[in-house]
Amino acid sequence: MTVFFKTLRNHWKKTTAGIGLLSWGGHWLYGKHCDNLLRRAACQEAQVFGNQLIPPNAQVKKATVFLNPAACKGKARTLFEKNAAPILHLSGMDVTIVKTDYEGQAKKLLELMENTDVIIVAGGDGTLQEVITGVLRRADEATFSKIPIGFIPLGQTSSLSHTLFTGSGNQVQHITDATLAIVKGETVPLDVLQIKGEKEQPVFAMTGLRWGSFRDAGVRVSKYWYLGPLKTKAAHFFSTLKEWPQTHQASISYMGPMERPPSGAEVAPPRPSLYRRILRRLASYWARPQDALSQEGSPEAWRDVQLSTIELSITTRNRQLDLTSTEDFMNICIEPDTVSKGDFIIIGSKKIRDPALHADGTECLQASRCTLLLPEGTEGSFSIDSEEYEAMPVEVRLLPRKLQFFCDPRKREQLRPSAAQ
Repeated sequence: MTVFFKTLRNHWKKTTAGIGLLSWGGHWLYGKHCDNLLRRAACQEAQVFGNQLIPPNAQVKKATVFLNPAACKGKARTLFEKNAAPILHLSGMDVTIVKTDYEGQAKKLLELMENTDVIIVAGGDGTLQEVITGVLRRADEATFSKIPIGFIPLGQTSSLSHTLFTGSGNQVQHITDATLAIVKGETVPLDVLQIKGEKEQPVFAMTGLRWGSFRDAGVRVSKYWYLGPLKTKAAHFFSTLKEWPQTHQASISYMGPMERPPSGAEVAPPRPSLYRRILRRLASYWARPQDALSQEGSPEAWRDVQLSTIELSITTRNRQLDLTSTEDFMNICIEPDTVSKGDFIIIGSKKIRDPALHADGTECLQASRCTLLLPEGTEGSFSIDSEEYEAMPVEVRLLPRKLQFFCDPRKREQLRPSAAQ
């Protein structure tokens, strides 16, 4: 033993490096072991659902998965096959996996897809935006949009994750929790934005639209990868050198919030008798001219705003979900154009992690519908759910509680106490 310790002391540099390498290897192996335990526990929980007997007149639930293999820098396919696919198969569902090969393919596939019981999106914000756009562009979207949607966050940006699932720093646990949420079947209604340009078909978004300098600087962060942790601040700093102040001129017309109908309003009343229907038809026929005059006398309350801003965002309230609200609206946030260069760098760096953060003095409007008009010759791009689109005049309309998304039952329980207050 004396010779052993003497050898370690004489070669202390190699000893230090060896201990560090062994410590790192042990930590890495322990992490892999914990991940395997999480996968095993999730599979056992899913198998309980798979072992349940199906009634003779019932059919196996069909699930269609739209997987983007290019998400998460090409790791999405491996992450899905190791962490999510076994859970779905053990749950007893008839799973069909559709792998997208190019951008926009999910929209085209959904136009031709036959009926399914569950739609699952395995990817990031871009994949999710393509799928919901494909769903809501269908001719039968009124019925097809009632199919519940599951979201397995595999992309670099997954904005709905903290709304649908409990927070977790472990990627494996985050994916298995999201997949188990689909198996358990708890859903929550989410708003959708319909964004329509002058010529193109409408695009649908779950998070919202961003247009401005913070967005433009955030897109260029990857160009400064060689600066490591300083790349975010560098992108915003070099952005201030090109042009300052950076202002965006536009005009916006909007309508205020709309009342949310009570939950029981969707139940159809009993059909009246034939005699009452005839009387009602005659009454509406003779009263039509008076109704037309009354409608002309009370036009919709549109409000116009001329704005000069460093960034404009139009977002849903899906990030701060409130199931007890009596009004439905989207948020229009107009950030001031008086932001200093230092604040631009600081706030912009924080926006990369939390896009909902706003500068001091931001004006927020509540609207159910709006029209954004840009000056002629305006250049630049919008970000719609983290996807880039050419900046143009658009009409944005809120579709309240349009889609049902699977969510973690624990997250659903957090929303219920507020309903009792």
